[in-house]
Amino acid sequence: MRIREDMRILIDRAAKLRGKTRSDFMIDAAYRAAEDTLLDQTLIKVDAQSYRHYLDILDEPPSGEGFARLMNVPKPWQD
Repeated sequence: MRIREDMRILIDRAAKLRGKTRSDFMIDAAYRAAEDTLLDQTLIKVDAQSYRHYLDILDEPPSGEGFARLMNVPKPWQD
């Protein structure tokens, strides 16, 4: 594979830190990228009634004890 020298140096440094060869490091990285790409494309099919129920839930304003507690936590930027 042809690669710019600065990229090769960076990849070699990272591979060395992981105790891998450049090829093994690149194969692992490509494999993870392929998995992520495929997982991002997952399609979930539901019937119209289930989808409508899902949209209804999303349209409801947040509420409940957990939400109230979250909203009352001190904000770091308001110290």
